[in-house]
Amino acid sequence: MTERLIGIALLTMTIHAAETLSYAVRMAGIRKGRLAIALSLTGMIVLVSRTSNIAQGTMTGKIVDFAKRHAEFDLAGGFRLIIGGASIGTLIAIALFPTFTQLSARMIDHLEKAGSVPGMVRNLIRAEAIRHSVRHIRRPRLAMVRRFRQGRLPLRLMTLNAIVTGVYTVGVLAALYASALPGPYSIGISQSSGLINGLATILLTVLIDPQVALMTDRALRKEAALASVNQLFGALMLSRLCGTLFAQALFLPAAYWVQWVVPYL
Repeated sequence: MTERLIGIALLTMTIHAAETLSYAVRMAGIRKGRLAIALSLTGMIVLVSRTSNIAQGTMTGKIVDFAKRHAEFDLAGGFRLIIGGASIGTLIAIALFPTFTQLSARMIDHLEKAGSVPGMVRNLIRAEAIRHSVRHIRRPRLAMVRRFRQGRLPLRLMTLNAIVTGVYTVGVLAALYASALPGPYSIGISQSSGLINGLATILLTVLIDPQVALMTDRALRKEAALASVNQLFGALMLSRLCGTLFAQALFLPAAYWVQWVVPYL
């Protein structure tokens, strides 16, 4: 079971790294003036990560079944390991942001030339393209942190994004853990992750995405500097990292909330 836990933690790490790196695709689209193409690529990344999140729930459900048969198994500790994978994945994505922004610009060019995603993939996996991609590797530098600290940080937006990320991170895990707690409606509780993730998606769509879209549109119209957009994405990535850490504190309260609310639905 330890191997399964590690595998799920690695999958969670990959999911959160991919979602965080979607900011790099947007940034590349703004720099090249091809935001529509960038948003198409971003949508594919998010779609794959959300689908992987469903697979994560299925794999984690088997751990819950194991914990019900083996009382000595530390289910909460295992789930905290999975949440830790989300924090590590987000941190890796922050470190890879400069490199992935450069690579995303190449992806946009290839998609524009090929005219389709399969054509873009064929061009990207050519040996020559892979060798050329090494030139786009960028090391994270302290200058990134200094530029980030310059100017006014969008604290309200960062707080909202951290809360939404925390809720999204524990959605599936809290529901599954609640189903393992003593009490009725274990099957109904295990299916309630959509309730938590749905709330997080609504908050993301209503409160966060419009502000990011407004800043992006201003940058495309040359009404805002690219540095301000870069700082915005830096703030969003940092708040995502804080959100995954907040998820550790939110995990158990969310599980008991799910156990309490499901009987009234």
